[in-house]
Amino acid sequence: MPHPVFDTIAFSMSTPHIAIIGAGPCGLMLAQLLERKGIANYIVYERDDSPNSNRAGGSLDIHPETGQRALREAGLFDKFKECARYADTAFALGDKNGNRIFQMGEGRDAPEIDRAELRKILLDAVPEGKIRWGHILKEVTFGDDGRPRLRFENGTVLSEVRLVVGADGAWSKVRRVITKATPQFAGKAYLEGRIRRDNPLYKTMAGEFGPGMYLAIGDKKITITQRQGDGSYRIYFGFQTPEHFFRTLDLQNVEAIREMLLSSMYYGDWAEGTKDLIRHATDFWAWSLYTLSKEDLRWKSISGATLCGDAAHVTVPNGEGVNLAMADALELATSIAQRGVEELDEAVAEYEKGMLGRGAETIAQGEMMTETMFVERPEIFVQKFGPIMGLNN
Repeated sequence: MPHPVFDTIAFSMSTPHIAIIGAGPCGLMLAQLLERKGIANYIVYERDDSPNSNRAGGSLDIHPETGQRALREAGLFDKFKECARYADTAFALGDKNGNRIFQMGEGRDAPEIDRAELRKILLDAVPEGKIRWGHILKEVTFGDDGRPRLRFENGTVLSEVRLVVGADGAWSKVRRVITKATPQFAGKAYLEGRIRRDNPLYKTMAGEFGPGMYLAIGDKKITITQRQGDGSYRIYFGFQTPEHFFRTLDLQNVEAIREMLLSSMYYGDWAEGTKDLIRHATDFWAWSLYTLSKEDLRWKSISGATLCGDAAHVTVPNGEGVNLAMADALELATSIAQRGVEELDEAVAEYEKGMLGRGAETIAQGEMMTETMFVERPEIFVQKFGPIMGLNN
């Protein structure tokens, strides 16, 4: 466990040139890439108390030109392949009545990996001592010398950092010194449930859904059923809702959550198979969707700070989040390596030229996908995405 006093003493003796805030896939990938490129004067600051803190998360599909490319550059692709699940690239679409409309994607070069497995690969690669655990960033300001000044809730203060990189997610503290943009509620949310291997429904469910992902659409609601690395299933119940709706729910009251989802306002008239998922689901967790807008990604580069991943361009889920985050890390690390640590501001400005454009594009894609998924009938989804997915109408 970190000790604030000892950490503060250590930092005063050796302050890194680059402070990376957040030890998620984006921050860890950036750390490993900097290491590989010979730029060792960085430290990752993470709010979790230890590598073993609970960060379960779902399954992620890793794309060739973004996530896979970053993993190759980081020297981690072989490790990734040991955990990657190519069978789980299958995708099926159905309606609220249980009718399966099509299935595709088997063998697609976008293998799945559990978020926890990906994080472990990245954590194992970053040298020991390069991550400071138990550091919750309180604020970033700038000193008279123009350099960022970081204050953490444990009392640690950094005042000689030359660049702070916000890889600290949707509610980034670093973002506040770069732009006034704040994520806005997208009007939709997910309630996540689990069907584990010891669940009485598991055998029936595994026979019905098999590998990959199954999306059902109807009445402006959706369900997503996805197999995980341990064979269990996550089920996401997606619907429109007021922003603070989940504050009124007790997610520990499993029977009450099931009763709500089975009501006529939600999935009461859906197929019995869907209602069986609700009746047996456990471990409910709420996930409200937030997004920045394309217009938010127009800031001018500033000295001493930048963003990557969700901190830069959080959007509603569109399959690109972790991939773009790792691509950001690759582009930033490459720019820094090309310019050198003596020209960090120039490296950041060059990186942000491309990142802001990619970020605006993924936000637009997220908006389009959400608008097309939360519709009355799955046929609307097919009409929109059929040509892109190579489907015959």
